[in-house]
Amino acid sequence: MNILDYLATEFAAFEEKPFNPVDSAALSQFCMVRAEGVVPALRERRTFLGLKTIVENLLSPVGHSARFVDALRAELFDDMFTGLVPGKIKENLFALAASPRFRDMRLRDYLSLFDTDRQMQFAAMTFVHKKEFAYVGFRGTDASFTGWRENFNMVYDAPVPAQEQAVRYLEAVAPRLPKRLFVGGHSKGGNLALYAALRAKPAVQDRIERVFTHDGPGFKAGMFAPADWAPLEGRIHRTVPQDSVVGLLMESHVPPRVVRSTAKGIDQHSVFSWEVAGDDFLYLEGLTDGAQLADAVLTEWLAQFSDEEVAVVVDAFFQAVEASGARDATEVFSGGAKSIALLGEAAKNVDGEARDVLAEALGSLAEVAAREATHGLLQWITPKGKGQAGAAVNPSEDGVSKTPSR
Repeated sequence: MNILDYLATEFAAFEEKPFNPVDSAALSQFCMVRAEGVVPALRERRTFLGLKTIVENLLSPVGHSARFVDALRAELFDDMFTGLVPGKIKENLFALAASPRFRDMRLRDYLSLFDTDRQMQFAAMTFVHKKEFAYVGFRGTDASFTGWRENFNMVYDAPVPAQEQAVRYLEAVAPRLPKRLFVGGHSKGGNLALYAALRAKPAVQDRIERVFTHDGPGFKAGMFAPADWAPLEGRIHRTVPQDSVVGLLMESHVPPRVVRSTAKGIDQHSVFSWEVAGDDFLYLEGLTDGAQLADAVLTEWLAQFSDEEVAVVVDAFFQAVEASGARDATEVFSGGAKSIALLGEAAKNVDGEARDVLAEALGSLAEVAAREATHGLLQWITPKGKGQAGAAVNPSEDGVSKTPSR
């Protein structure tokens, strides 16, 4: 059973069955819907302090909200769906609109910001169940190159504009929501949800029952100290598929729960491929060897570069992306081997310095991959002692491990 099956068969009200990780994943996918003109917007104003412009959130119009069914009547319905699997996002909307569990939820406080110059792509909205609780959801990466560029920027720049905006959004909507708060998102949306929760004021943090990050990347090394995580201890629910790549990137102090996926490779990033058992996901004991190898390779490779050097590599990479002629990110990041060949050819058309930087970085990546693969083979043929590498993740009773992942 997957998320769409769950939505079609779970009729229990939230009073009968509490809000769960699968509910969060379903709502996180609705955040991928372009809801302009459907969900009442959270407005913004600009105030001027000397020469510095600061964006501050205003409260959304009082009493205005929408339901999932309203999105079905949208004038620009066919253009509402974004991300790497827009067809599944559409199916998810139909399922939410029909579901007795979700259909009467109120949708409000929609905010979508897109700024090519600042390399920012941000969107969020809030889902309210009566006066009982609210889910503050953040959008993952859309199909734009700007959105994907901001993802790459997270590796060397902290915080990026979308992360700062996520904190402002959460603190702006919280005062007018029910006391019980859930916060979540998928992919980049999971990163934004966790960042907002970690940086929110204590008065908001204390109301958060759970933060859900579904295959969301971590944070730049050193961005958060152990003390920063302490206020949310036991309330962060981090999930990744068994072959995760995105969800293992960068640093996190919360080990993940591993979900079984029916897809292969990077396609496991889609939560629609994740298996559901009852009112939760179907969990495995640990990541695959391939996921652990990829994580080790990327971690070691990135550690070779300073922030300034990573910025140069990312610039060179996106020059190649632009030279490829791809119309949007789906043509680059969903094509597997074809994508690699596309970028390889495109790299020949960028300027000499960028081409050399990219070639050197990719050569270094290949060397690290070969070294880690050899090391992994030696570990595999050497008997492991008790407590050595390769042990399965042992989550705490509530599914949230209390120890750093690395």
